[in-house]
Order: sequence, then structure tokens, then C-alpha cells
Amino acid sequence: MKIGLICNMGGHLTEMLFLMEAFDKHEIFFITYNDPRINKLNYKKYLLGYIGTDFCKMVRAFFKIFNILIKEKPNLIISTGSEIAIPAFIFAKLMGIKSIYIETWSRVNNKSRTGRILYFVTDVFLVQWQDLLKEYGKKARYVGGVI
Repeated sequence: MKIGLICNMGGHLTEMLFLMEAFDKHEIFFITYNDPRINKLNYKKYLLGYIGTDFCKMVRAFFKIFNILIKEKPNLIISTGSEIAIPAFIFAKLMGIKSIYIETWSRVNNKSRTGRILYFVTDVFLVQWQDLLKEYGKKARYVGGVI
């Protein structure tokens, strides 16, 4: 199975790295930002310019990520956040690619902006704290923490 791993640098990347053992028997690629830790990994990676809350950068990211998904044709995409996941998950939905979003561990009592958006387009929505289940609703699931 081919899996796209989409995450921001910092804590989101740290959480994704904790999951790497789960992908041992799969072909994977990353869509992320330039980070010294990602550069050390021996996986295919696509590095984008930081998006943040800049609308124009988000629009450019939509085109770049669309082209990456067309080229790679993953069976599944997984993200631990943040905004870099938004274009990937929207296109995954349109392209029939399955998706799993894992709300960041740092969100204990309230929703992230990315989680608020992706809750509606992801196939599986996971939270890492049981208290967050009541904030998100029935689609959210708790199966434990990544860290």
C-alpha cells in the first residue's frame, strides 16, 4: 500500500515519527516543510514553503499538493496536522483516496483550526484525548495517544 504522510514540522512531525513503525511494510512519502529531521530520513519527501495562515501561500500549496497526489497516487493519506493537511485532504476526498487525520496531542480540550475543517472531509478522525470526543462529535474516535 502506498501512504502519503502529511505534517507540519515541529511537534506534528514528532508525532508522525512515533508512528513510523506502523508503515514498515508500506511504500511511503512525506509532504511537509523543510526541517533538519526530515532531511535525515531516507524516504521520498516533498518539501513545501511554509503556509501558515497566508491565503496566497495556501492557494499555491493546493496546486503543488494536487500535482504530488496525481504523481504518487497514494492509497491512503495520514496527517498529524497542521494547515499543510488541508489541501491534501480536500483533494483526497475528491480523488477517492482514503484519509486518516490524527488531531495533535497538544489539543486536550479544544479543537484545532485544521481539525475543525478536516473533520468533515476525512474518512477516519482520531483524537488523542478522550475529553476531545465531546468537542468533535460522533465521527471522532479515541484509540489512545501517539506519544
